[in-house]
Amino acid sequence: QVQLVESGGGTVQAGGSLRLSCVASGGTSNYAMGWFRQAAGKEREFVAAISWSGGTTYYVDSVKGRFTISRDNAKNTVYLQMNSLKPEDTAVYYCAADIGTMTHDPKGYDYWGQGTQVTVSS
Repeated sequence: QVQLVESGGGTVQAGGSLRLSCVASGGTSNYAMGWFRQAAGKEREFVAAISWSGGTTYYVDSVKGRFTISRDNAKNTVYLQMNSLKPEDTAVYYCAADIGTMTHDPKGYDYWGQGTQVTVSS
C-alpha cells in the first residue's frame, strides 16, 4: 500500500516562492507522479506530472515557466518548486501516484496524499 504525505505549503505574497514535497512510503519509484490543486468551490485541477524516471514532465499552461516538478527516487520524494506565485495559485495541493502511464487525468491516479494548503496574498 502506497502512502503519500505532502508538506511545504503555507502563505506567501504574490511573486514569492514555495517548494512542496511529497514523500512516498511503499515504493513509488516505478510510478508516474502528479501534482493537482483544488481551489475553494472549484474542481480538482491538474498542475504537473513526471514520469517514473524523471525524464518526462508535463505542465498545465497556467504554470509553465513558473513551476518545476522533479523527483528523487532514492528519497521516494517528489517536489514542486513554485516561483512567481499568483493569488490564483491559491489552493490545496495534492500529490498523486499513477502506476500506469503519466496523465493529466485525476482518474488515472491510484494513490493520493491528504493535501497541503498554499495561499498567495496580493
